[in-house]
Amino acid sequence: MFRIGHGYDVHRLVENRKLILGGVEIPYEKGLLGHSDADVLAHAVMDAMLGAVALGDIGHLFPDSDEKYKGADSLVLMREVCRAVAEKGYTVENIDATIIAQSPKLAPYINAMRENIAEVCGCSTEQVSIKATTEEKLGFTGEKLGIAVHSVALMIKK
Repeated sequence: MFRIGHGYDVHRLVENRKLILGGVEIPYEKGLLGHSDADVLAHAVMDAMLGAVALGDIGHLFPDSDEKYKGADSLVLMREVCRAVAEKGYTVENIDATIIAQSPKLAPYINAMRENIAEVCGCSTEQVSIKATTEEKLGFTGEKLGIAVHSVALMIKK
């Protein structure tokens, strides 16, 4: 049995924060603002996985009102999500994500992001697709105010 989930997340770019996407620290003059490490890619992927098996979203599992998640590594949180979906009998069949950012250029980091997510989810990199695009200088991402990610996850019953 297959189930599909969609995830979306967005975070504002600010000074004095690291830019972390898919567990990869990317050199850039700004980083993403958030309660955890603000890894917008990991957050969208987790929401897609959780949505596929009707477990809500990461805000439900890891509320920003809980200090134990302040500065949390999102890949550690993703391990918890994988455990939760496994308890319902599901595993990742494939993940597809699109990062929407005017800058920085992300192509050099995509494979490392894929490897990180595949390792955490217990699947191969062939099951994880990550793409990056701009919005041609339109909207908040085009104006370099933030980064957004759309993700879908196809989960299969073990």
